[in-house]
Amino acid sequence: MISKGKIVQVIGPVVDVEFPQGQLPDIYHAVTVKNEEKKINLTMEAAQHLGNNVVRCIAMSSTDGLQRGIDAENTGEPIKVPVGRETLG
Repeated sequence: MISKGKIVQVIGPVVDVEFPQGQLPDIYHAVTVKNEEKKINLTMEAAQHLGNNVVRCIAMSSTDGLQRGIDAENTGEPIKVPVGRETLG
């Protein structure tokens, strides 16, 4: 299920995101943050449900520029990585 939440805390690569009641992402699902104004395009993985509709996520790249109140989106599926001949070195 795709849903939108808001960042409530950033501690290095750990980001807590609050979602509406009953719309928490499943553990290991991807949560994305896209903000053109701040030039942020970040994928995170939901790692733990903290209670009070908050999920703790682990960022897959730098969290520079993230702050409380920025929108985050539950993709409803795990992180995907392309495979095949194009990804071979």
